[in-house]
Amino acid sequence: MSNTNDRIETLVGDRLRDRDETVAVAESATGGLLSSTITDVPGASTYFDRGYVTYAYRAKLTALGVTRESLDEYGAVSEPVARQMARSIRDRAETTWGVSVTGIAGPSGGSDEKPVGTMFIGVSYAAPWETKRSDAWVSRYEFDGDRLDIKEAAARRALVELLKRIDALA
Repeated sequence: MSNTNDRIETLVGDRLRDRDETVAVAESATGGLLSSTITDVPGASTYFDRGYVTYAYRAKLTALGVTRESLDEYGAVSEPVARQMARSIRDRAETTWGVSVTGIAGPSGGSDEKPVGTMFIGVSYAAPWETKRSDAWVSRYEFDGDRLDIKEAAARRALVELLKRIDALA
């Protein structure tokens, strides 16, 4: 069994604390699990600002400002929506980082194009003003397992993606 200090949520927290940076998350399919995982670390309040669970289209529209056009054209489980979610939570919370997860946890709701287990994970960065380095990245994954397995895999992968982006800017 790995040491608790090797857990991804601890590594992310240490990195954010060391850099004096903050994070907020907007999650859909993970239903709050990403926020819960981040706050499993003692002292998370020094870097974790907030988490929104925007499960429905309307919640994404009203709480995050995801455009109706994006939801209509691409659907909630899409790269453009994940990108908007990550940017919006970052900007609304005024944090350094924003993370989003949107997908299909199953057991139903999948299609040939987006099977059960499909997740889009977004990470956004707020660079210092006038540097023109703010950005957002989205990755698509397909996880296997039952509903809980998929949610857990997506929450952990979101933290891996965040850590990867933090380290790339170090």
